[in-house]
Amino acid sequence: MRQVTGPTDHVVVVGAGLAGLSAALHLLGAGRSVTVVEAGETAGGRAGGARLDGYRIDTGASVLTMPELADEAFAAVGESMTDRVTLTRLDPAYRAHFADGTSLDVRSDAEAMADEVRRFAGPREADGYLRLRRWLTELYRLQRDKFIGSNFDNPLGIVSPELARLAAIGGFGRLGPTVGRYLRDERLRRVFSFQALYAGLAPRQALAAYGVIAYMDTVAGVWFPQGGIGAVAEAMAAAAVRAGGRIHYRTAAAWLERTGERVTAVRTSHGERIPCDAVVLTPDLPVSYRLLGGAPRRPVRPRWSPSAVVLHAGLDRTWPELAHHTVFFGAAWQRTFDEILDHGRLMSDPSLLVSRPTATDPGLAPASRQLVSVLAPCPNTEVGPIDWARVGPAYRAELGRVLAARGLTGFDDAVEAELLVTPADWEAAGLAAGTPFSLAHTFRQTGPFRPRNLVRGAGNVVLAGCGTTPGVGVPPVLVSGRLAAARIVGTPIRSESVRRAPHMSVR
Repeated sequence: MRQVTGPTDHVVVVGAGLAGLSAALHLLGAGRSVTVVEAGETAGGRAGGARLDGYRIDTGASVLTMPELADEAFAAVGESMTDRVTLTRLDPAYRAHFADGTSLDVRSDAEAMADEVRRFAGPREADGYLRLRRWLTELYRLQRDKFIGSNFDNPLGIVSPELARLAAIGGFGRLGPTVGRYLRDERLRRVFSFQALYAGLAPRQALAAYGVIAYMDTVAGVWFPQGGIGAVAEAMAAAAVRAGGRIHYRTAAAWLERTGERVTAVRTSHGERIPCDAVVLTPDLPVSYRLLGGAPRRPVRPRWSPSAVVLHAGLDRTWPELAHHTVFFGAAWQRTFDEILDHGRLMSDPSLLVSRPTATDPGLAPASRQLVSVLAPCPNTEVGPIDWARVGPAYRAELGRVLAARGLTGFDDAVEAELLVTPADWEAAGLAAGTPFSLAHTFRQTGPFRPRNLVRGAGNVVLAGCGTTPGVGVPPVLVSGRLAAARIVGTPIRSESVRRAPHMSVR
């Protein structure tokens, strides 16, 4: 494994999102002095929180899987996340509503889910689910350490017995057709393949290997931390400070002072000069590359994931249809992906993820009130250059009508406070192509072909975050921080917590 050469005593981490905080904790645990600079007022980045008229909202990620990956960052400094954050395992992990009026609770327990599928679609589909579950579990086992949890110096680094086994079980096929070999019911196929959109692709295009996302959701399980997803970042930041790290909020990195190929100091937006021996950059790739003075050459233009419109709403009521996480599938399926990914249009028959965190943590809202966040996938600003200042209010009204038609009758009348976030807002926050989901996981942007965390021409700079290895999502971003720290520390950082089953206490 290639590593940063020379002294690495003091590391500056740019960004206090989950990637930066993971890197900081692992570096602190390895005896490095760490300073974190964060442009925002609080920790979290794309997994942060904010206040909205008495409601506490998660401004980015709303689904937490594989919490043991966060716990291993705490463990690096001798702490346990369960001492700092109260986690609840969600059951169901999701509730799926379909256009034909049927619904399905998605449970992570094998027997409970098999019973749900049997009730929903019959014994043959229940048997297919159990076989799919075994395949997803093997898929994750093969990828966990060798592919997801490893640094690559070149594409040959993936050549291994695990690669051969991954190919043998169909990991390099396409996700949608592979799921279809186990499940005939079209509704069930959607439940176990819609996660491809998180990787920036339609199920028919995504590698079957990205079934690991479905594994994390439907097998390993979904969790929720009291206080919201942002509470995990806040606890990580506090642990870093207790371990001797320093965090400067409302402080952006303005430029990097260099001597040859080494960065010798980070200059901040306040004019402060912070000397350093190494740097971890976690902003979106174009921002990191600007700080470095230019992006490395790539043979093809980067392809960015689709974006999302998110409506955060404080309500004076709820509906029995809503679990903590509820997916409302429209009747259209392939057309939806074509519209978002290829044609740059809004969904004509939307599929929506509605999160109601007050189902688990009522303290996120005033007494007798409910908080929901509605996520509607949409084109990024490169594929669909939509005038969001004009279209945004009209699309907000459309979302209200769709939700009412899907069973949330009187939704708009129940809204007391709201915030609409569009791709224009993501772009204004510095996210490329107006998407919070970074680079799509096409074959050329996957594994060793994804932008590497070591940057040519900058010998003591390492990247972390969703634009580099291993990719998009809370678990990969946490891993990216550990991988960045390993590049600096010089030895692979491993923890038994990534190998054992989640040990979080259930409330």
